[in-house]
Amino acid sequence: MMPYPVLCLASASPRRRDLLASIGVTVDVRPVAIDETPLPAEAASDYVIRLAREKALAGGGLSDLPVLGSDTAVVRDGLILGKPAGREEAADMLRELSGRAHEVLTGVATSGPAGLLTTCVTTRVVMRVISEAEIAAYWATGEPADKAGGYAIQGRAAVFVEYIEGSHSAVVGLPLFQTADMLIRQGVPVWNGSLPIRPMS
Repeated sequence: MMPYPVLCLASASPRRRDLLASIGVTVDVRPVAIDETPLPAEAASDYVIRLAREKALAGGGLSDLPVLGSDTAVVRDGLILGKPAGREEAADMLRELSGRAHEVLTGVATSGPAGLLTTCVTTRVVMRVISEAEIAAYWATGEPADKAGGYAIQGRAAVFVEYIEGSHSAVVGLPLFQTADMLIRQGVPVWNGSLPIRPMS
């Protein structure tokens, strides 16, 4: 039998579910629909924290478990690059990121016994020059269609990334170091070398 859920994940992202599973946290997936439009002049850090907070609060009405909400934004020169609407927009995003550095910001919010906790983690990503042929081939894989900034570092786009400064898991979708700390404060058991994972029932 599968371990019983100890956390409500207010996100449909399989990447966040898998990251949480990697630290021993089994989740009840309850996606929530919120307006993800940035506010006028809203800073990227404020944007991802606001969305993470809104997701966590909305998920609180769907479960008695502690809730986690999260959002990730790719930022280049202060401009938030969301999920591409189609092939041309995805190609434009990769052209913008090609051969340059950008930031990936991930906001995390948890609601539970400790109240509402939030954090934002910034990772610097440097990409090599990406050719037009590679951009076209990458779109054909289907991978960039639903990814912020039009790429997935955990997938084929890893070959475009020269190096990163910061949290790799945050770029994937969830900064595990900070997330584990927040979950422990909410009473959610995680694997950290001393706290055991709850036994399977």
